[in-house]
Amino acid sequence: MKPARFEYLAPTSVEEAVSLLVEGGEDAKLLAGGQSLVPLMNLRLAQPSVLIDLNKVEGISSITESEDAVVIGSMARHRAVAESEVVRRFLPLLAESAGHIGYPAIRARGTIGGSIAHADPVSEFPCACLCLHAEFVLTGPAGTRQVRAEDFFVSYLTTALSPDEILTEVRFPKPSPGLGWGFLELARKTGDFALAAVAATVALSPDGTCSEASIAVAGGGDRPLRMVEAETMLKGNQGDDVIARAATAAATSSNPPSDIHSSGDFRRQMIEVLTRRVLTAAWGNARRGE
Repeated sequence: MKPARFEYLAPTSVEEAVSLLVEGGEDAKLLAGGQSLVPLMNLRLAQPSVLIDLNKVEGISSITESEDAVVIGSMARHRAVAESEVVRRFLPLLAESAGHIGYPAIRARGTIGGSIAHADPVSEFPCACLCLHAEFVLTGPAGTRQVRAEDFFVSYLTTALSPDEILTEVRFPKPSPGLGWGFLELARKTGDFALAAVAATVALSPDGTCSEASIAVAGGGDRPLRMVEAETMLKGNQGDDVIARAATAAATSSNPPSDIHSSGDFRRQMIEVLTRRVLTAAWGNARRGE
């Protein structure tokens, strides 16, 4: 099928894009990588009257580091995130998650900002952002504001973005040295949407006990979820037993849906398995100082 008729606009600055978005009103849509929007338009499930292409907007596709953060422009491609030396050095979990997205052609076009703003609850980047305590810079007619990942994802395909705002930047605090990490997902085949995914980071005290933990799950509900109960179980403890208990708590805290691809019960079981494996990997990385 072909999309319905629409007006195509290609701004070159964030300010111009925001202005066009305000003028376009509810029927205007932003085009980033187009990997989610264009198929919906071709099926006429989305019929925007105005399409605002962000691909010519300057200054929102870079990947840089500051003293305390890694800053990624919202138009950075999945492949750029996966291959960035800065991301690999400071945020290897994010680089790993990017490599799981779709196929090479999709990673060459899709953007980190588009994935986050689309807010599919099984997507890799929202899960990784939640685990890594990311903050999102949103730009609108009133200026910019920053929203924490845990406050950004509201429900299925729903975020804290206002209709007249654009996600322009993703900021990640630099992790402490020696932070262990892990990321795993289960899909029916390579490139498919994940049935479930788990991201985790672990920091250890000199005595080998957990001093800090962050666990996020994709596919466990209507948005990516932080597993706070499981994180609390880990702190001050060590060993396979506590990892197993934390994995069980993560599964219990999840409420995955059933669909044509998998039952909710199966997803819950896989969340437990993935959490256990990811925490074991993160613990090992932390011990080795990787």
